[in-house]
Amino acid sequence: MNKLVLNALLATVLSLALLPGALADGPWHAARRNTYGWQFMTPDERVEHQRLMRSFTSYQDCKAYQSRHHAEMAERALRTGTVLEQPRESACDKLRARGQLK
Repeated sequence: MNKLVLNALLATVLSLALLPGALADGPWHAARRNTYGWQFMTPDERVEHQRLMRSFTSYQDCKAYQSRHHAEMAERALRTGTVLEQPRESACDKLRARGQLK
């Protein structure tokens, strides 16, 4: 393997290794792993949920919305005979810890 290809490969591997840390400080985004009831939301609802979560400046407003959202998702899940697991952590708590909510 020539030296140029080896250096490019090494640079790619190092970049990929550093990527999760760089993304961790990026803006919050809704995803299957961090959004309660994701599977019961339409794509448009997911976009709107993300927009709303990013728009909050108050922890209380965030928690109020989150409670309504969780209740609605639990109701949708029940209609299909599914019980949703409780989230491991609150997105509002994470946003507050990052200084994005007061």
